[in-house]
Parts: sequence; structure tokens; C-alpha cells
Amino acid sequence: MKGAVSPTIERMAIHTSFIQKLPFAEQRYRHYLPLFPTAIQQFDLSAFDLVITSNHCVAKGVQVPPTALHVCYCYTPMRYIWGLYDDYFSKDRAGLVTRAGMKVFLNYLRKWDVRTAANPQHFIAISDHIRRRIGDIYHRTADVIYPPVKTSLFHLSFGNDGYFLIVSAFVPYKRIDLAIEAFNRIGERLVIIGDGPDAARLRKIARGNVEFHGWQPDEMLKEYYARCKALIFPGEEDFGIVPVEAMASGKPVIAFAVGGALETVIQTPHLKTGILFKEQTVDSLVGAIERLGKENFDPEALRAHALTFDREVYKRRMHEYLEHKWADFKAHPAKH
Repeated sequence: MKGAVSPTIERMAIHTSFIQKLPFAEQRYRHYLPLFPTAIQQFDLSAFDLVITSNHCVAKGVQVPPTALHVCYCYTPMRYIWGLYDDYFSKDRAGLVTRAGMKVFLNYLRKWDVRTAANPQHFIAISDHIRRRIGDIYHRTADVIYPPVKTSLFHLSFGNDGYFLIVSAFVPYKRIDLAIEAFNRIGERLVIIGDGPDAARLRKIARGNVEFHGWQPDEMLKEYYARCKALIFPGEEDFGIVPVEAMASGKPVIAFAVGGALETVIQTPHLKTGILFKEQTVDSLVGAIERLGKENFDPEALRAHALTFDREVYKRRMHEYLEHKWADFKAHPAKH
């Protein structure tokens, strides 16, 4: 879909699979999930010496010639079929036909996902959390290179307008419903930036102190970050770029204490970048919001921490990693 990726990518020659031509593919692509393995394996990469797959679903299953080096940058093993299956295909989330179809194909997709984990010579995980998941599901080791965050887009702010902020797609595992229920109880102002399939349900349960502003352009988004009191991050994320964006603006984060948030929301004697809550319950989140008022956060320290995840750091680490793996591959092709 035009506009879905950056102008840099859109200027390239883009080759799509047969799924692109199927009815309603842009809006309901997840309905074609059982066809994804076949689609990815039909791409011809025989002319390439180095293949870097960007994988959260099936990209690592692409067929690569034995003379090529295949490095997989993995956001997560396919979340639809592993830990978050119920978040997408429970009775509350999917219709009868979709649930029945997934039950038929689930075992096939899981076997295919594990089998094709042997394809890449190397895995890079976006976080230590995902490194462990790759080990548990694929039985592969992985190195960690955090994804790039455009910290230069955001500016340091020392004040706030008293509201809390969420920036998120409206999908089940983000748990925006939990945040809305918490703010319904305490009556504080909550501003939500984003949109998605859960929009109608979330608007229906929200009270007047909860505001929905839709997706915003970068210039507006950075001002929402700059003027907020803190970011609310109630879901389990593989890494979580949004908390780093908030910290780049000098703002603390209230996050669920699992996944990638444990690697960005720091609570040590020398550095504190936010508050962690241990259970995905209204009581636990409300308790964290109340604790925020008892803490002092240094906006400059928050931004300095965010800069360690800057895109230039990512580019340097990725370049060094690929150079090293390529040199090793050329020097010892037999062991690959």
C-alpha cells in the first residue's frame, strides 16, 4: 500500500507476492496468513550474495542460494501462532470462521516456522527478550542489536500540561483497554494518539477524561510528547520504541514489567527512567501512576539514556556486525 513505508523504500524496485493481488489484501491481509509461507518461498533470490530478512512473520523462510549469506533481523517469532495466539484468535477477537480456519492451520504454521528457522546462518534479535524467545522456540542463538529510534526528532522538555499519554496502534495485545479502565477510575486526563481495529471498542468504554486524537504527523507528535506528564505503556512489547521516544523528550514511562520495557525503563540507584508495574490489572497500573508523583526524574538523564538507542548507534552496530559476518563467511564458506 503506497505510503505504508518510508519514501526511501518506496523509491526502490518493490516486488510483491501473489497475495497483493487477492481481494481485500491491503485491509485484511491477516486472513491470508496460511498462504504466507507459500508466498515468501516463491521469491527468486538466486542472484544475491547477501540476504538480510526483516522478520516478524515469514520472511526468514525465503529461499536463499547455498552460496549466499542469510542474516535474519528478527522482531519476534510469529506472534500470531505462539504466545499471543489468544489475543488474536479468541472468541472475543475473531469470528467463528477465522477461529476454525486457524485451528486447521495452526500446527502446520508452527512446524513451518520452526523448520525454516534453520534457513539463516545468523539471527539478530531486537532485544534480549526476543533473543530468549528465539532460543526457546527456534533453538537458535542470536545476537542483540536494538532497533533504531529517531531521537533527533524529539526535543528535551522540562514542563508538562498535566496529561498522561499513550501512542499506540489499537490492537488487542497493546492493552489500551487496561489503561482506559485505570484512568476511568482515577479521573486523570489521558490523551491517546493512534488508531486501529479496536478503535470502536476502546472509544465505547472511555469516559470524558480520555481523549482520542488519531495518528499525528511527526511535528505534532513531538509536541504531545513534550507536553505530557508521563507515557503509559501497558502492553507487552518485543522492544518498544515509543518509551524511548518519550524519554528522548525528557518524559518518564509507566510500563508493564515484561518484555522489552525491562531493557529501556531503568530503575537503579544511579538512573531511573520510569515506573514498572508487575500485573496487567487496573489496581497495579493505578498504583504505578500514584507512585509517579512521589518520584523525581531528571529530564536530561532521560534523554541521555534515550540517545543510546539512536539510529546512528544502530547503523554503526549493524554495519560492524555485517562486515564481520561477511568476512567470516568468505573466509570459511564450508562451515556455513
